[in-house]
Amino acid sequence: MRLKFQAAGIAVALIGLLAACTPAGMIVDSSTAISPKSGEFVGGPVAMRRLTQDQYRQTISDVFGSTIQLGGRFEPDIREEGLMAVGASYVSVTASGLEQYDKMARSIGSQIVSEDQRATLLPCVPASSTEPDENCARQILSEIGRYLFRRPMTDKELDLVLQGTAEVTQELGDFYTGLSLGIGNLLAAPQFLFVQEISEPDPNHPGELRLDSYSKAARLSFLFWNSTPDDQLLKAAQRGDLHTTRGVAKQVDRMLASRRVESGIRAFFSDMLGFDAFDTLAKDATLYPKFSAKLAEDAKEQTLRTIVEHLVEQDGDYRSLFTTGKTFLTPRLGAVYRLPVDTDDALLESWAPYEYAEDAPQAGILTHASFVALHSPPGRSSPTDRGKALREVILCQKVPAPPGDVNFTLVQDTESPVHKTARARLNAHATEPMCTGCHKITDPIGLALENFDTIAGYRTRENGELIDLAGNLDGIPFTTVNELGQAFHDSPAAVSCLVDRLFAYSVGHKPTKSEKRWIADTLLKQFEANGYRVTSLLKSIATSDTFFRVVPAEADAPAIASAATNLQ
Repeated sequence: MRLKFQAAGIAVALIGLLAACTPAGMIVDSSTAISPKSGEFVGGPVAMRRLTQDQYRQTISDVFGSTIQLGGRFEPDIREEGLMAVGASYVSVTASGLEQYDKMARSIGSQIVSEDQRATLLPCVPASSTEPDENCARQILSEIGRYLFRRPMTDKELDLVLQGTAEVTQELGDFYTGLSLGIGNLLAAPQFLFVQEISEPDPNHPGELRLDSYSKAARLSFLFWNSTPDDQLLKAAQRGDLHTTRGVAKQVDRMLASRRVESGIRAFFSDMLGFDAFDTLAKDATLYPKFSAKLAEDAKEQTLRTIVEHLVEQDGDYRSLFTTGKTFLTPRLGAVYRLPVDTDDALLESWAPYEYAEDAPQAGILTHASFVALHSPPGRSSPTDRGKALREVILCQKVPAPPGDVNFTLVQDTESPVHKTARARLNAHATEPMCTGCHKITDPIGLALENFDTIAGYRTRENGELIDLAGNLDGIPFTTVNELGQAFHDSPAAVSCLVDRLFAYSVGHKPTKSEKRWIADTLLKQFEANGYRVTSLLKSIATSDTFFRVVPAEADAPAIASAATNLQ
């Protein structure tokens, strides 16, 4: 009981330090800053955002190894402006959520100090395993804390954790039990659970603010690797290299060249495409017995492998994701798509590269199960749901929610002897005046995917009627799903949507007015000039002054104090 009480006490004490301690001094009071003239400044607010579930998992894996099990559950992330990375700035931690973080922290701490892990994960051995050893504990905790807090711990933070570690070691006569507590308290601290950006005066632009060097390192690492900064990046921050154009460029080139950039690409597109919805995806098992949790996982992985291969390995044009015939399949996916899949063995989990024939009715990620299955009800397809997702996810165009009193009976009657196809049912349904407006912008593009049922199985007829795919995307006509993919390839909105989303993802907030102007006038044009290559877009963002400059905001300090209060 004493151990549990001590852990909770230290965690609460660390919460109090959040508002009192910063790695490079106190947060700048915006009342001392001179506001720039309108139109002369490009920047956004400093962010304080909770780690997303993926960022937490990736950080634990990178710092302690992939064998560490979390042993707990997360509170749900929320989505703002189409991204959980932005929604993370709007969430706190509830009392029950803090209990889960504490549970995971103690589980992870115990695994790190276990006999089969300590020799690999810990840099020193105590003089006695039954007595406190401050030098060894300090070495271990300061090193771990540096990665978890994404900057060196302050003396006050480290001394507080060391004190609790020594007390438990002394009471229980076990150095590693005390150390486990200390590691657990670092993992439960808000300095780890929240990315806390710090602003400071910008000497190159008097009266303006910039991120401090460790906040810059965190922005870079989460953008490129979806994880905490590594040793080289932290050392660059400590030296002040990230305050120079050359220093930032050197780190950006290094991070882009690392295999870990695949984690960053996967994280961004998983967020943008809403792949968190796979956690709750369900289908009617009677109608679609091939669907399973394994198939859902394969569907997500197929798209992510395709994206990584095309954008990272081949450094290809983003727009070609909507038209490419190259992908990866498992036998399980092949059974749904009705395609032969040759793998090195007979395992359903085996992956093999696959290229559709030129005249195949499937091409591009919009025909993947990750899209058509994710945006369909359990027992039928839905052109409206798919069209809405195409507008909102791919084009960043908001579709209004339907009125609360709309009757969907006609649309949902898939056995209607009169309206045999989804197009016929929607045409009849859309005659209602309250429905016409929204259906005009969703259904013409969603109907182009009607060759795919709710789990992405291919079909040409519904209830014996030939399926008609013809439609148009904002005036661009198409008659096949491949032509739909080409229409998205050629759509300026699809390109600008990606640029907007990636920038918002990188900074963790909705772009300000000045940032929106910069995105439209500079970033989008650079993306086009560089052949629509996402790696070049990442570099353009990360090496720009806009990425690191922040606007003066009186809410900076109160926001941190408020978050600390919510955690308690």
